[in-house]
Amino acid sequence: MDVTLRGVLPDRELLRFYEQMVLCREFEEACAEQYAKGQITGFLHLYSGQEAVAVGATAGLHRDDYILSAYREHAQAIVRGAEPKRVMAELFGRATGVCKGKGGSMHLFDPTLNFMGGYAIVGGQFPVAVGLAFAAKYRGETRLAACFFGDGAVNQGNFHEGLNWSRLWELPVLFVCENNFYGIGTEVHRSSAVPDIHKRTCGYDIPSEKVDGMDVVAVYQAVKRAADWVREHGRPYLIEAVTYRFRGHSMADPAKYRSPAEHEIWKARDPIPNFGRRLVAEGVASQGQLDGIGEKARSLVAEAVTFAEESPWPADDEVYEDIYV
Repeated sequence: MDVTLRGVLPDRELLRFYEQMVLCREFEEACAEQYAKGQITGFLHLYSGQEAVAVGATAGLHRDDYILSAYREHAQAIVRGAEPKRVMAELFGRATGVCKGKGGSMHLFDPTLNFMGGYAIVGGQFPVAVGLAFAAKYRGETRLAACFFGDGAVNQGNFHEGLNWSRLWELPVLFVCENNFYGIGTEVHRSSAVPDIHKRTCGYDIPSEKVDGMDVVAVYQAVKRAADWVREHGRPYLIEAVTYRFRGHSMADPAKYRSPAEHEIWKARDPIPNFGRRLVAEGVASQGQLDGIGEKARSLVAEAVTFAEESPWPADDEVYEDIYV
């Protein structure tokens, strides 16, 4: 914390970071509750603990940049601009969802926001991101493709092919690895000979860096700087954001492979209360303001749940629609 918050962004933007992180946390915790009630079925992968990455990174991008992610993408869609109520409705499988109830938790998609998908196939987003970047370059646009993925995806062939082609063709791709240390239940050092993921790019002549993924301002600064570099040079860049998920891989995972001590160490680095304390300490906000933000977030999420519960199921004939695009 060498730089004061006010030296980075205006107060209103810093408060927006806090608002977005709190909203994402409340949304995910509500998803866990609704899953337990049977309102959400199938796989559900929650983002609690990683909010600083989605919020900080999205703030460092332009609105016309493409964003792609994996299956832990609810927060990224919401931060990008998707309405919480429509995201919740999608998780409920209702017709009012962002994908008309046909995508569910792992396949959120909204081209009006340039949010080009969550992908359930591990590493499935890499070739799509490269293709979108190729199209942007071909059309002479200044947009880039920001590709989010977890540490568990870096041993997939698509990851290496994506790095290779993006460098070979000099494409504007910003790779953002959310390293939460576990590919399901396997620690990264047990599956990778090079656990420092950002170092993997050396074989492709792609610049990279590691950033504290529990610090929303650090993520914002790193992504903004990297995105500006990608736009200027028309070449790929990789950021490894070191973060931690507070829950298991999915709701079906009790995460018994992690020690209580490890969990407590990372809970102490929770990006939300730590950022809140920093806002108060530097006079950006009062504790009363932060409490109000929390209340508003809980209200918005409660409204989203009610909206999803009251929304209709897709009509039977919808099964024949949206098959091809």
